[in-house]
Amino acid sequence: MTSERNRSKRSSEIAVGDELPPFDLPVTSTLIVAGAIASRDFMPAHHDREFAVAQGAPDMFMNILTTNGYVSRFITDWAGPESMVRRIAIRLGAPAIPGQPLRFSGQVAQTSRDGDECVIEVAVRAANELGDHATGTVVVSLPLA
Repeated sequence: MTSERNRSKRSSEIAVGDELPPFDLPVTSTLIVAGAIASRDFMPAHHDREFAVAQGAPDMFMNILTTNGYVSRFITDWAGPESMVRRIAIRLGAPAIPGQPLRFSGQVAQTSRDGDECVIEVAVRAANELGDHATGTVVVSLPLA
């Protein structure tokens, strides 16, 4: 039996204006440091609080590669295992720091057909109490159904 969570969206189920279910990410020091290590980003601001504060940041902060990874997860959790992320175009704003959960939201902005695939552009936003951390678009494709 296939659960709803393990099933990909069908192109016939997607329409411009559809809201994606929100995703809340608890941001911790461990998450920030793990993302920096995994992406081989050894800039001290991503693992050393004192360094980050001395540079004017409120705390150590998440790097863009980790943000891109969570944006991708947000989209593929919604679209399902048959989806393919084609493009992520985001702009960073407020830092993602420990103790400030990020809330991801999205809305289908456009759909089109490319051969035997449905191409979906989603406007995305990840925000915390400091403001918008990441805003932009993600293009994802699914088999036509």
